[in-house]
Amino acid sequence: MDHRGLDERRRATLAAVAPGTALRDGLERIVRGRTGGLVVLGYDETVEQVCSGGFELDVEFSAPRLRELAKMDGAIVLRGDDHRIVRAAVHLVPDSRIPSDESGTRHRTAQRVSRQTGHPVVSISKSMRIIALYLDGVRYLLEESAKILSKANQALATLERYKQRLDEVTGALSTLEIEDLVTLRDMASAVQRMEMVRRIAAEIEDYVVELGTDGRLIALQLDELVAGLDEERELIVRDYLRTRPRQYGEALQALDRLSATELLDLAAVARVLGHSAPGGSLDASVSPRGFRLLAKVPRLPPSVMERLVDHFGTLQKLLAASIDDLQSVGGVGEARARALREGLTRVAESSLLERYA
Repeated sequence: MDHRGLDERRRATLAAVAPGTALRDGLERIVRGRTGGLVVLGYDETVEQVCSGGFELDVEFSAPRLRELAKMDGAIVLRGDDHRIVRAAVHLVPDSRIPSDESGTRHRTAQRVSRQTGHPVVSISKSMRIIALYLDGVRYLLEESAKILSKANQALATLERYKQRLDEVTGALSTLEIEDLVTLRDMASAVQRMEMVRRIAAEIEDYVVELGTDGRLIALQLDELVAGLDEERELIVRDYLRTRPRQYGEALQALDRLSATELLDLAAVARVLGHSAPGGSLDASVSPRGFRLLAKVPRLPPSVMERLVDHFGTLQKLLAASIDDLQSVGGVGEARARALREGLTRVAESSLLERYA
């Protein structure tokens, strides 16, 4: 089963068994030893109820100990917070009425125990030499670092291409904003590209979690590629959200909920921001409020930015404002008004030069 888009609990569990951790070392020792095994990652009354036989240990965890205990029949139970070994050689007896789509006895038991107890369960196959993690009944194969790295590098290459295209689209949008020529298509295309880049980045973040210490270089490359993306996304939504501009958080959540198919539909993207496409046409003109442009002006406090947008309403009015007009906004004195006027002019000229150079 594909496991992209993991929630925080699943990410934390995968991080606990990622390469470089003591637990993963112990699991890989079991694989190399070809004994197979079952390991429950958590211990409470519910787990106690499905345990039969075995013996209590309550000893500190170590990879060699896990390997040696796996030589015996039965499961090993670790405490959830520090993975201290609390029981070994345990026969797990989950409720047989719990559905399972696994055929092997060990994997079927692991899936049912994870569903019944809510704790992660790791199953190591003796014959196939694979490590499977079950969380709430869902199976995640723990692949070798080399395989995950290959997938992560492919995803990074895709992200680089999409990010380059996003930079081109947002650069063109800035020029169109200054010239007051933005259409629904231009706006929706920029938002669409941002969402695509974010989703590819989220996929790579999952790979980084699975890679553990082996994912440090991937994480650094990812951070460099998506630096400032969330802030840019928020600004463009605030610029073009048609209704309740201060409630932009709802629009951001709605964008997150768009399916992959819906994201390809520019009209659907525009609707999230409150814009309709009459007759299916995306050529209608739209005007930004000016958040994106103001964010490029150095040392402009967010509170002043808010007041400027509230006062002028649109980017074009803001660009046409004189120093006296800017001073009429609360918190903007003469010095700041002059600096703001010069900053807006430089940003506008820079955007035009980049576009037409």
